[in-house]
Amino acid sequence: MTARYDYRRWDGTQEFDDLDPDDLLAELTDDLLAGGDLDDALRRLLNAGMRTSQGERVMGLRELIERMRKRRSELLEHGDPGGELSRISRALDEVVAEERAAIDQLEADAVASGDDRRQQVTADVATERRMALDLLPENLAGKIQGLQHYEFVSSEARQHFEDLLDELRREVTNTYFEGMSQALRSPDPQQLQRMREALDALNRMLEQRERGEALDPSFEEFMARFGDLFPGDPRSLDELLEQLAQRMAAAEAMWRSMSPEQRRELEALAESLLEDLDLRWQLQRLSHNLHQAMSASGTGRRIRFTGSDPLSLSEATDVASQVAELDRMEELVQSASSPAVLSEVNLDEVRRHLGEDAARSLDRLSKLARKLQEEGLIDQRGSATVLTPKGVRRLGQRALGDLFSQIQRERMGTHQAIKSGIGHDREESTKPYEFGDPLNLHLTGTVTNALRRGGAGVPVRLDPSDFEVVETEALTRSATVLAVDLSMSMPMRDNFVPAKKMAMALQTLISTRFPRDYLGIVGFSEVAREIKPEDLPTAMWDYVYGTNLQHALALARRMLAHQYGTKQIIVVTDGEPTAHLDDNGEPWFNYPPTAETLRRTMAEVIRTTRAGITINVFALDLERTHYPFVEQIARVNGGRTFYTTPDALGGYVLVDYLRRRRVMRPAV
Repeated sequence: MTARYDYRRWDGTQEFDDLDPDDLLAELTDDLLAGGDLDDALRRLLNAGMRTSQGERVMGLRELIERMRKRRSELLEHGDPGGELSRISRALDEVVAEERAAIDQLEADAVASGDDRRQQVTADVATERRMALDLLPENLAGKIQGLQHYEFVSSEARQHFEDLLDELRREVTNTYFEGMSQALRSPDPQQLQRMREALDALNRMLEQRERGEALDPSFEEFMARFGDLFPGDPRSLDELLEQLAQRMAAAEAMWRSMSPEQRRELEALAESLLEDLDLRWQLQRLSHNLHQAMSASGTGRRIRFTGSDPLSLSEATDVASQVAELDRMEELVQSASSPAVLSEVNLDEVRRHLGEDAARSLDRLSKLARKLQEEGLIDQRGSATVLTPKGVRRLGQRALGDLFSQIQRERMGTHQAIKSGIGHDREESTKPYEFGDPLNLHLTGTVTNALRRGGAGVPVRLDPSDFEVVETEALTRSATVLAVDLSMSMPMRDNFVPAKKMAMALQTLISTRFPRDYLGIVGFSEVAREIKPEDLPTAMWDYVYGTNLQHALALARRMLAHQYGTKQIIVVTDGEPTAHLDDNGEPWFNYPPTAETLRRTMAEVIRTTRAGITINVFALDLERTHYPFVEQIARVNGGRTFYTTPDALGGYVLVDYLRRRRVMRPAV
């Protein structure tokens, strides 16, 4: 049956396949090999992002932070709460102008009536009202308080003023408590009393918790009675307090964005709008308790609005609240020391501010380490993240696969010797038995030979001349030490990572395809040291001067002393010997190389040659460095010198190793 595929435009709801641990490990490889620290490599991957094998782009933290900052700027460009003062002032001036016009009209109507008594009374009222309007304070709070006690002539002006008061009460209340603005707008005494009770109950709960007492009422009882006044669906008292504290912090940040004069004016305005002294006291009490309970909720922050259009107080607080969310998000992302920390970021907030693709990317990044750990590629040891043996093997397999994919040749090398001999691995070819051959009879061939000789019939009688034996592959063994230059010039010339990849690929090739072979690894700079295969990914170059080839050859020779088979040392270096060990075993460095360094190094080459060990040197950076000494090594030892580049190094070493395996003599 033919498979059928349906395609449709991605709308953000479809799920991609999960992250592939091998893809993640591949993304980490170069940084891990270059820096030797898996945690650092993970952090760099977090910062840079990646692209999955399905083609999905996972944004890195740098790009996500840039988006957060751009979104923050966009929010702050919406307007300026300081302009709200001017708008309120203009609205009050319009109310006063409307009232003055009504007074003028009242006087005109009295004059038109021709009634002297009416004119006199109206003139007195008009004089009194105009004087009251003239004496209104210039500041907003004073002007509002004066108009609250003013007896309007115009019912329209009074209604406009009441509407403005309702709007301002809602704005001021919404800056701190979103759900209470409707209750404050209502003149219903029962609503105001319910708000007082809600605030008193909440304050008692906070004070009881501070003293370590049982809550009365309980959180569930409180929400059952007053939940409509506190939107956000909090599931615990802590969650409710967090919401209130964050809103209060946003309000304070918004107020601090204004000049001291504007702030004093708005604070006075807020007090003039809350005429209920008990309600005002409860709000102040709640503010104090929230500061005590949630001291780390971001109070004391200040933001700077950059827009020019007036922004209402509640709108400005909403902006400040969103900016605070972005700031908390950015702070958490910037301080993330591991992918797991990112799981603490609220993805709903990320989705709301930055979009679905950003939320998906952050979710993917937070799962990086977990995916690698579930696959058994990494492990946590204390505070450090390390590769497991499986992870080391997987890195080596990938390095080997990458190098083989670059090698252009007709045929991969096979592990067989040209010469046949005694062994255990059967081949398909057979031959007539000769004296001394192992009696591995090929039964079909032997019986066939007997039938040809004696004809058909039973019983079949065998003669030694009928014997056909199976040829066996000679068991060959190679013992190799790979000596890799770890001096400072290797990373400076971008040779370090290719050399490590080559070493990992060679180690994987030998351990998987030629398990009887031996491979030792030596790193050398000022001195030489043995590197275990499991330590290869995290092995680092040495921050010292010196290329001590003498010590490297001596150590490699000792490592090969107890091995059998064909022995070789593969040297990978980007310079000539510049260091040696003196008679006391102390390293001695000089550049350019001294005669003593070259003499001691050549003496070690001669010892290695006498031990029957071939030295093959892979010289990097031919354009920058001349290698007369390594060519002399080839003349003395009989090995070869390969001039190559970092990109071609791995292919050269692997191909040479495989070719060498084809011509080796059987092991003795």
